[in-house]
Amino acid sequence: MFQTALLNFSFYLQTMLLGIGLAMDACAVSMTNGLKEPHMKFGKIFLIALLFGLFQGIMPLIGYFVGNAFIQYIKSYIPWIALIILSFLGIKMIVEGIKNKQSEAIDKDISLNVLFIQSIATSIDALGVGLTFSNYLLIEAVIAVIIISVITFGICLGSVYIGKIFGNKLENKAIIIGGIILILIGLEIFINSFILQ
Repeated sequence: MFQTALLNFSFYLQTMLLGIGLAMDACAVSMTNGLKEPHMKFGKIFLIALLFGLFQGIMPLIGYFVGNAFIQYIKSYIPWIALIILSFLGIKMIVEGIKNKQSEAIDKDISLNVLFIQSIATSIDALGVGLTFSNYLLIEAVIAVIIISVITFGICLGSVYIGKIFGNKLENKAIIIGGIILILIGLEIFINSFILQ
């Protein structure tokens, strides 16, 4: 099982798509940060991407350990949990994107405290997603978390620059695309669980 999962291409593809979907909230906030601070130095841009990537990885790992503690009770429900959680988060992101309810409490000069709050707020969704990792081995969960963190870091790094150049025009589109990706991943996990039975 260990070797099969880690050598399975779909495991990495699914995790990368999940990372992209989860990163969209952080992507939108990063763009807004770039808009608010157009003369931001690279060190701060790097810090934003690092914090967002770090929290996006920590949260699903916490969710994994919580879910793993109750795996014997929830194992048969994991596909349903994945479908419900990812669909809920995806629909929520799409609605937010359409209604243009993005982070409004961002200071013009973004402090470290604000960045921590943003990092936590944009990664809360990932905590719920970590519950869907409950049937993973620890090494699989760690690899998934690293992939999600690296993807979030890269997306946020680029997003601050995009925000500086293009402003908030792409903000809502990023949220909507992320929501669609999360819903599709939830459906894929749900359908595959019945195909593989």
